[in-house]
Amino acid sequence: MSEPVMGVGICRPPALRKFALLATALSLFGCAVASAPVLAADAPASDVVYSVESAKASKSLILDVVHAGPRLVAVGDRGHILYSDDKGTTWLQAKVPTRQLLTSVFFVDDKHGWAVGHDAQILASEDGGVTWTKQFEDLKRESPLLDVWFKDVNSGFAVGAYGALMETTDGGKHWEDASDRLDNEDQYHLNAITAVKDAGLFIVGEQGSMFRSADGGQTWEKLEGPYQGSLFGVLGTAQANTLLAYGLRGNLYRSTDFGSTWQQIELKAERGDLEFGLSGGTLLDDGSIVIVGNGGSVISSSDNGETFSVFNRRDRISLSSVAAAGNGNLILTGQGGVHATSPNGAELGK
Repeated sequence: MSEPVMGVGICRPPALRKFALLATALSLFGCAVASAPVLAADAPASDVVYSVESAKASKSLILDVVHAGPRLVAVGDRGHILYSDDKGTTWLQAKVPTRQLLTSVFFVDDKHGWAVGHDAQILASEDGGVTWTKQFEDLKRESPLLDVWFKDVNSGFAVGAYGALMETTDGGKHWEDASDRLDNEDQYHLNAITAVKDAGLFIVGEQGSMFRSADGGQTWEKLEGPYQGSLFGVLGTAQANTLLAYGLRGNLYRSTDFGSTWQQIELKAERGDLEFGLSGGTLLDDGSIVIVGNGGSVISSSDNGETFSVFNRRDRISLSSVAAAGNGNLILTGQGGVHATSPNGAELGK
């Protein structure tokens, strides 16, 4: 199955690279270049519109899932944020002040977390994901934020379409546009940000764009990466200076020197090379790695990403993220919501 490679011009639909085959479930965007950002965050309380409560929320499009301590928290379509305290068996819906698609979520501990999404919205929780407040939005951007990462309860970054890089140093009370720190003249979309052990921060995005920072995000170096197609995700391993970058058509690359050099990792499925796009991944507590993507792809590594085993689910659904369930199994998200699976990604009991 082939996947589209988007054009490289500035006027193009943003943010669909990370979820290429989920595009039918995502709203399309206009091509107007956004004007200067407005950094005023909160709307008046009377204007707040909350996500609609739905018994089917856990079966709708869910794009990311992470841990808030032992709790699982997932975000997705229509502003839905779900949480589970029983390892993904049942899910409760949080009170969320938006109905926009949420693309990513990150928790620094069992209480403090942030979620980002369309309209450049940034939401925050101080109770483990049960309730949320809106810290920031910028309607004039007409584009989403796609990933968020925090060092601690004060310092964090969000990245997104048209080269957006946002920073806070006070837990999100104020957000600063730091996009001009990147050498990104073409405003390539930034799809993912992560920390690399003993090295620094790393960003990947459209057209194989890569940026790294060794000083906590104050300065960034542009890198010439190994691949010119879109990269949807980046993941640090348990090994110092080592990371994985992945994207379209099963392209997966590994670096042991913080992105200075790269090795392509071969992925073999039952019928040959894996050619489905890879969207999201996680580093498990035991140091093993799981990455998921389109076509029901679930790939796993127990050697810091040197080699991977490949499993494709029978339903071939498009997957966007993965987390440990907490009982040895996995929680996958994407089409059809959240899925509790065996360690290799298969449905439980099958």
